[in-house]
Order: sequence, then structure tokens, then C-alpha cells
Amino acid sequence: MSNQEEKKDASPTGRAALLARPNVLALHPYRCARDDYDSGILLDANENAFGPTSLPSNSLDPYDNSMLLERYPCPYQRTIKQLLCDYRGGGIGPENVFVGVGSDEAIDLLIRIFCTPGATVGGGDAIMVTPPTYGMYKVCANVNDVTIQTVPLTPDFDLKVPEILQAVTSETKLLFICSPGNPTAKSIPLSDIRTIASSPEYKGLVIVDEAYIDFSTVPSATSLVTEFDNVVVLQTLSKAFGLAGIRCGFAIGPSDVIQLMNNVKAPYNVNKLTSDAAANALRNTHVLKKNVEEVLEQREKVAKQLRELDFVVKVYPSDSNFLLFRVKQKANELYKTMADNGVVSRFRGNEMHCNECIRVTIGTAEENQQFLEKLKFFYAELTN
Repeated sequence: MSNQEEKKDASPTGRAALLARPNVLALHPYRCARDDYDSGILLDANENAFGPTSLPSNSLDPYDNSMLLERYPCPYQRTIKQLLCDYRGGGIGPENVFVGVGSDEAIDLLIRIFCTPGATVGGGDAIMVTPPTYGMYKVCANVNDVTIQTVPLTPDFDLKVPEILQAVTSETKLLFICSPGNPTAKSIPLSDIRTIASSPEYKGLVIVDEAYIDFSTVPSATSLVTEFDNVVVLQTLSKAFGLAGIRCGFAIGPSDVIQLMNNVKAPYNVNKLTSDAAANALRNTHVLKKNVEEVLEQREKVAKQLRELDFVVKVYPSDSNFLLFRVKQKANELYKTMADNGVVSRFRGNEMHCNECIRVTIGTAEENQQFLEKLKFFYAELTN
């Protein structure tokens, strides 16, 4: 079913319009998958259809208030930080970890901490992004009145490292690199990250967004955190860990950067129920590995069947839990028709280098089969 509660641009009239900052009134809000559809076979938000790595502790039967929910949570989240360090390795310690409400909180905090506003008056600092990429970097920059610089990826979704280093300025405080990319599904080699981080031409922070790292064949950039003082890695429990519903993410970086993030965040940003589920998941990484293996197995099956369809022009290589593919024509109509008939993917054709492209999350075997059947049926219906 299509979701009727749509986000809209701010009204030009009313008290809010008289008082709000101009850049917020001009904001085009981020459209998440649930803004469009909220029921059916949901293969649109890159969630893990195989379920969560673990669950919150059972507190009702028998009754157990060991979490002391009448008390505020620990603002330091020491247990989660240590569990994450133990799992990721690479010499990082709790002093290198920030725990937040998804990785989106970390994105916003980094911009607020390191970028002076001023885009609307032709000044202030800037972030740099490499489209096509995750949309929240741009939204957070606009909310904070920060300039956005862009150096697009190549058509094959590789970084243009020399162009990036030529384009950065003294105002460029943050460079966001999504790896594996969204919607590209492609990992960026650590050698590219290392080249940028070590370049004397760039004085800012390199932010590597690794929401999908557990599906990737490229190692995590957390190994660079102890090597460089300007690399920050973002991770989340929303994807491979199957815990999108608890909203828990991390920033892993130099201790001085993490300290500032801890200083600026809200006092009790991560609640006890989220903390409990997160800790349980990080103690059950064997379930994570099993679920990831199932996703990767299904991904290869879906990719193979997509390549066999004569109307699919290209299936991009994937290091993630989704596939980006291009059809000959009518991608947007195809996406909408399928969604209205119960199978929801995501149209990405409006993004750079993604003409006539659809992004589909890998689901269970049954969900994937229904997607492929609907794809063939409705493409034929729309083009005949």
C-alpha cells in the first residue's frame, strides 16, 4: 500500500515560515522507503529479510526489570563499545567508538561539529560528496546551512581520486565516501581511502560510510583508524545485523574526534531497549555470519536470473545486500506497477549514472522468486 503521509516542502505561509531559517524552508527532505510504500513484499530499504541477529531480552514472562527502565540509560554505552571493538578488531578501543541513533545521528553531528554554517550567505564551510551516493549527507548539510561540493563517481562507480584532491578547498572539512555504495553496491578500495587520507592537499576528515560492510569482500576501513588521524568510519546494526528497527549505529575514529561527538550529542541518546538488543546481537555474531551467507547465496541466484532476461541491460556487481540493474525502458513505470501490485523495489533512475535503473534488496528465496516473476510479467505488460 502506498503511504499517504508524505513529507512536503515547508509552506510559504504561517508562523513557522516567518520564524524558520531560510535554508530549512528551502529543504527537500530525505525520502525514506516507507514514505512511498509500507506493505507488501518490501525489497526497497535494504533491510535483512532473514531477520535480526538477536532480540531484546524477554522481560515479561517471568517479569524482569533488570534493565531498570525507570532510570536513564548509561550515556557512555561502555558494553556496546567494547563488544564492537572485540568484533571488529584492528586495534580500536572504546575511546574510538561513538554510539548513536543509527549512523544518521553521526552524520549530522560531524557536520555540526566541524562545519561552520554560511551557505545561504555565500560563506561557511563545506562537505564533499561523490554522487550517486546516500542522500542524507546532502540533507544534513542543507539543514546545517553547509555548502555541498560534488565530484561524481565514474560511470563504473569508482572514485575519481585525483579530481577529488584537486577540488577540495580549505573550506572542505568532511569528505563522505560510501563503501559499499548506495545505490552503487560497489566497495571502494582501501588504497583509495589511504591515498586521500595521506594527501597533503586535503586537510579535512575522510568519512567512510560502511553500512553494508558485512556483505563486502573489501576489508573494513576501521583498520585505517589507528593509522591515520583523519579517518572516521560509520557503521550500523540496521543492515547485516537485521536490526533496522532499533536504530543503532556507530562512528569509529580518532579519540579526539569521538570525544567531541560525545560532548555534543544529547545526554541519553541511546535508550536501554536499543542497547540491550544491540549487545545481544554483538554477542551472537555466529547468527550474523549465517544470515550474511544466506543473503550472498540468494544475491548470486537473483543476479544470475536477472542477467538472463533480455530486457535487463546490465546487472551491476554487488558488495552489498542489494542489486542495482538497468532495464531497456520504463523503469519508473515498472517499479510503480510492481509496487502497486505488492512487490516493492526502488527506482533509482533519477540519480547520476543510473538511468533506467532499479535497486532491489535481496529477500528470502520466496520473496526473490515473486519479485522476478512480477518483473517479467509487468515488463511485458508495459512494453507490449
